[in-house]
Amino acid sequence: MGEPMLVGERVTLRLATEADIPALAAIRETPEVFAWWGAGAVADDLASPDDEVFAVLLAGRVVGAIQWYAEDEPDFRHAGIDVYLDPVVHGRGVGTDAVRTLARYLIHERGYHRLVIDPAADNVPAIRCYTKVGFRPVGVMRQYWRNPVGQWRDGLLMDLLVEDLPAAD
Repeated sequence: MGEPMLVGERVTLRLATEADIPALAAIRETPEVFAWWGAGAVADDLASPDDEVFAVLLAGRVVGAIQWYAEDEPDFRHAGIDVYLDPVVHGRGVGTDAVRTLARYLIHERGYHRLVIDPAADNVPAIRCYTKVGFRPVGVMRQYWRNPVGQWRDGLLMDLLVEDLPAAD
């Protein structure tokens, strides 16, 4: 199938490589990203056979990562998305473009009819971003994830059906 290079209105998504690890690790360590993701092991993310990780490029510079995973059981088939971005690009539409670009790829190229994303229930900027793409709240998952300081926090399950995704301009 080749390595996809996905081009959005503002961002380009390309498969992340080992060369991206220092930049992505530095982004994960910023207080704004660490609060939701923890520092994590970026190399482990890239090596996971269950996820496909793309570097998010803005003007040729790595500003984050977006990844997806599949549930391919025929009766439950869907794909899920996770994303984090450098705080210097927060609030500029970069996340919306990255999520929309990956959503279009997953629906139009990979044939998924339903996508899910699960931000922390109190991550208002993320929820606003995903809503702009067409994701809708499904429900709150109580004590769904443990934050980097060990507290159980609620998550918001959101989904997007093929008919919810706005057509490309």
